[in-house]
Parts: sequence; structure tokens; C-alpha cells
Amino acid sequence: MAEDIPLAELAPRLVAAMLPHVPFDGWSATALAAAARDTGTDPDVAALAVPDVATMLGLWVAHANAQLAEAMAATHNMKVRDRIRTALVTRLEQGDREVTRRALALLAQPQHAALSARLLWQAADAMWRAAGDTATDYNHYTKRAILSAIYSATLLHWTQDDSADFAATRAFIDRRIDGVMRFEKAKARVTGLSSRLPNPARILGRLRYPAV
Repeated sequence: MAEDIPLAELAPRLVAAMLPHVPFDGWSATALAAAARDTGTDPDVAALAVPDVATMLGLWVAHANAQLAEAMAATHNMKVRDRIRTALVTRLEQGDREVTRRALALLAQPQHAALSARLLWQAADAMWRAAGDTATDYNHYTKRAILSAIYSATLLHWTQDDSADFAATRAFIDRRIDGVMRFEKAKARVTGLSSRLPNPARILGRLRYPAV
């Protein structure tokens, strides 16, 4: 029986069973109760395993992250730009628009601001890891911050996109990635140029303490 399963294992099963009900009942106790019925779980046990919206959405995002990692396993030969684009498109293709709309509506509420930021960061981190990124320095954070902004904007665009095969969203992703790549190239040029310029501190030091 479902009650014999540890709560930590039962929770993601219940959230997965909730997904067909979320478009109609939202991320709610009603959808959880329906998932409990579908899985033969006592409603009280289900409420213990999945006590709140933060748990529901956290498990949903964790499941999406795991799905993405599996789908991206065969992309290691792609260029980084192509891997990130593939990660963004794959994540959208694996999702459900109405389920996502319901989640975004909740996460837009002020009381869920911290949860929204945390889940968005986790999604961006999962996409970079799936793309093969192993950075641990400053770039680790800048990459994820930039991708978080792209992904957030892409989600909003996707939930309103009525074009065939979401062509408008795919074009939107391409434009955003192209913009980031141009910025990175410009930053690299500026960094390279600055490394060849005289060091002002060194020049001032020589003026103050001239060589004998």
C-alpha cells in the first residue's frame, strides 16, 4: 500500500499524480486529494507527505531537472551555445503549459518571492549542469544569473505562444542567446584589451618612488 512507502518516496509520486489535475484544480489541496485517490493513498498521509505549495512546486521542479539531465545525456558533443539552447527547448517540450501557467501564477505572489527565486536558480543550475558546465568560480554564478533571466522571460513567452510548434518561442530563445553571446565576446575583447594597458597603480608608484 502507498502508506507503507516512506514519505520522502511517496511525496514525488503524489506530485507526479497531481499533474493531470493541476490544470483544473491548480496547485492545491484539491489536486493533492485527487492524486491520493489515484494512487490509493490515505488523504491524511498524502497531506503529511506534501504539506504545502512549496513542497509541491519544489518536487515538480526537481522532477523536471532530473528529466532534463537524462534527455541531455547525448548532447556532450554539441557546442556550449547549442547545448544551452537544447536545454531550454527540451525543458519546455517536457512540460505542460497549463501546469506551468498555474505555477507561475502562484510564484508571482509576493509571499512566494523567495521560493520563486530559489526554484528559478535550481532550474538554471540544472540546465548548465546538463550542458556540461563545471565552473566553480565567479562564472558559475554569472552563468546561472544570466540563464535565469533568459529562462524566466522564455517561460512567460511560451505560455502565451500560439505559433505552430512554438516557433515564436524558439526564435525568442535564439535572440536571447545571441544577445548573451555578443555580450560575452565584447567582454572578452575588453578584458583582453585591459590586460595590455599600462597598470595605473604601477605608474603612480613609480612617480612616487622613482627608481634610483
